[in-house]
Amino acid sequence: MRPTEPADRPRTEAELVRRTARHLETLGYRVYVDPDGTNYFDLVARRGPEVGLVEAKLNRPRDLLVQALRRRAWGDWVAGVLPSRRAAERLIASTGGRRAEPVGVWVFEQGAVSVVRAARPFALPATGIDPFASHRERFRRVLEQIDRGELPVGVRWAGLGGELRRASGGRRFSEWRLDEGLPNTD
Repeated sequence: MRPTEPADRPRTEAELVRRTARHLETLGYRVYVDPDGTNYFDLVARRGPEVGLVEAKLNRPRDLLVQALRRRAWGDWVAGVLPSRRAAERLIASTGGRRAEPVGVWVFEQGAVSVVRAARPFALPATGIDPFASHRERFRRVLEQIDRGELPVGVRWAGLGGELRRASGGRRFSEWRLDEGLPNTD
């Protein structure tokens, strides 16, 4: 541990995920840590029909943002958690665009998770059609299978895993346009 590093600062990403999971449990969420066994989703939080996704990084906040945007199709909201307020504030300062603003930015400090920027649902395209509604519904069904014990947590979702990563309709995410358009204000 470096001399300036707080004693309660998580030392691994897995530890940061576990601590964030405990926080979400206190808020009434059912949490799933690495539910597909591939580390694609760090943490999934579910409360009633609401599904949230949390990405965790010890450093490289820009990578955290990219991962959050790539996974936005599967949850009602997405947040990223970092162990440094300074890194969280820098990330917010550098991501003021409409695509990044809905991504929540949280920080784990002094033994607790604090919200620096709240997670919000992503705006619908100007058409009013939600391009990811079927993906979120399918993901909810997978979570229900886990809850019923039909699909164990941490087991790769044979056949489904590849589909979850192809929310772009078959294109790789690197080809997916993040521009979902502005909300219809008419």
